[in-house]
Amino acid sequence: MVELKAIAEHIRNAAKNKKLVFVSGNFNIIHPGHLRLLNFAASNGKYLVVGVNPDSDATIVSQDDRLESIRSISVVNHAFILNCPPQDFISILQPDIVVKGKEFENKQNPEQDVVCEYGGKLIFGSGDIVFSSTDLIMKEFKLHDDVKLIKPQSYLERHGITKESITSVLSKFSDIKAIVIGDSIIDEYITCQPLGISQEDPTIVVTPLFSNTFLGGAGIVSGHLKGLGANVSFFTITGADEYSSFVSEHLEKWDIKPYIFKDETRVTTLKKRYRAGNKTLLRVNSLKAHGISKQIQSKILRSMEEEMKTADLLVFSDFSYGCLPASLVEAITAMAKKYNVLMSADSQTSSQSGDITRFSGVSMITPTEVEARGPMKDYESGLVVLCEKIRKKTGVKDILLTMGAEGVLIHTTREKPLKDQDDWATDKLPALNESPKDVAGAGDSMLSCASLALASGSDIWHAAYLGSVTAGLHVTRVGNTPITMAELMHNIEVNFK
Repeated sequence: MVELKAIAEHIRNAAKNKKLVFVSGNFNIIHPGHLRLLNFAASNGKYLVVGVNPDSDATIVSQDDRLESIRSISVVNHAFILNCPPQDFISILQPDIVVKGKEFENKQNPEQDVVCEYGGKLIFGSGDIVFSSTDLIMKEFKLHDDVKLIKPQSYLERHGITKESITSVLSKFSDIKAIVIGDSIIDEYITCQPLGISQEDPTIVVTPLFSNTFLGGAGIVSGHLKGLGANVSFFTITGADEYSSFVSEHLEKWDIKPYIFKDETRVTTLKKRYRAGNKTLLRVNSLKAHGISKQIQSKILRSMEEEMKTADLLVFSDFSYGCLPASLVEAITAMAKKYNVLMSADSQTSSQSGDITRFSGVSMITPTEVEARGPMKDYESGLVVLCEKIRKKTGVKDILLTMGAEGVLIHTTREKPLKDQDDWATDKLPALNESPKDVAGAGDSMLSCASLALASGSDIWHAAYLGSVTAGLHVTRVGNTPITMAELMHNIEVNFK
């Protein structure tokens, strides 16, 4: 009984008031019927608990192997060996929902009295057949070890980039203290089963299977920096809502020092992507984009002053949703220069307007071609001419102009110009991943790794290459999860064999 109470207490603490669903069974050899049942159960709540029956005459696979199989199923939040009748544990945990297969509906169910006693629900259902491939679909959210990126041999040779020089740069990432400031965005991916075309009008009809929620925006930039080894502090704005807690939980999980300023006048930005067949069908944004108040700006500056004194890197991750008004950017930039902190910036304009040129004086910017042309009102110049115009206007030393499937253009100042040559140089890297699954967030991963490389003393050529590798890894999976140093090093090892 003591052990059962401890398990129940652990589950309640982990679930953090989420709607609990409980399922139990033998789960001998996992088959599509099990997957449908578990997905049906998961769809009825927010935290799925599975009790696996111990070894008996009715089981043919050991309890440890059965437990491991259940734990590997993506929708299961907690699984354990259930060394008691299910109703005994149910009376202690008191889940909101208890699920049993449809075949039990007309039988005697000892769980029924217990569930009714505390006001829960016992429901019967085995799920719909569309769920049978859920775990196969879920694999697209994971990065696989066999990722093979293009090796740009001529670029590496031109700039003297070797496995040893890359390893040297990466070894310094853990020494960097970084500050990130920008918009927190909640990215929800809703995976759907396509059903066909409506007979009433030419509309695609889908049914949702499951959803995965990620911390995006400037939040994932801080996650990438931490995953790559840096010590990170994150300054951001959220609404005073449930998604603010989601931001806090992720920063705590990633071991990032949070500075979250809640603005009662806004909501935490939420982007929902509806996907089917590995393609995004529709994106729905819930947000307010007005600038934060002078009062909140003052609070940010007071808190940032102490962090800035010992920082090596400051990253502006701007999505033009009001977190970084011009007055705040100017004040932070002046503060960073005062403490000799290297700065980088990105100002995304995928569905809104922004101005990358307002980040004058930073060391590096990473705009797309659209984000570069818009502020300059230049839609005719070649890319090199465009980058040089931006450099002259902003004083930026390095520009990584990202061009999606065409790769990245590097435009940089020379520290020591050659005689009779311009004081800038350019080069180009191809896109290193030829089969991306989800390009959302690629720029954030490039910004993060390239910025760390520069802060570690690297030249822009190494920084651009490492940023491109990180972006290539990121687009191999769906959704925003931090790239880790282990993943990056593994790919470097594979590509330099």
